[in-house]
Amino acid sequence: MMTPFVMFQGGAGRGALEFWAAVVPDSCIEALELFGPEGPGPEGTIKRAVMVIRGQRVMAHDSFIDHGFGFTPSLSFFIDCADEAEIDRLFTALGEDGRVLMPLGAYGWSQKFGWVEDRFGVSWQLELAA
Repeated sequence: MMTPFVMFQGGAGRGALEFWAAVVPDSCIEALELFGPEGPGPEGTIKRAVMVIRGQRVMAHDSFIDHGFGFTPSLSFFIDCADEAEIDRLFTALGEDGRVLMPLGAYGWSQKFGWVEDRFGVSWQLELAA
């Protein structure tokens, strides 16, 4: 089995998972294990979490070590959206306080596609399913 793993810094993990669960349909946090007062990470940050995003299991962790790197758009979550209302809503919600990498539009391979980076630095490619 292979599971994508996302590592957050600065205690941002729980907020990201809760945001994704609220915004992306058919998504939920399956398991959430937090660091306690004994550490080694700050109390209340994610030791290990499992989330399901549209059927894809994803693991998450809040690193208590400060790394000199973060997320890069070269790896992103890709969602096939069922209709225009869904792609428009997800693009707006996921891009809020983030940044647009490619605005919604027709790019030749898709009738409607957009790419955003959310406020947590994770990028999302959204495509209107044919």
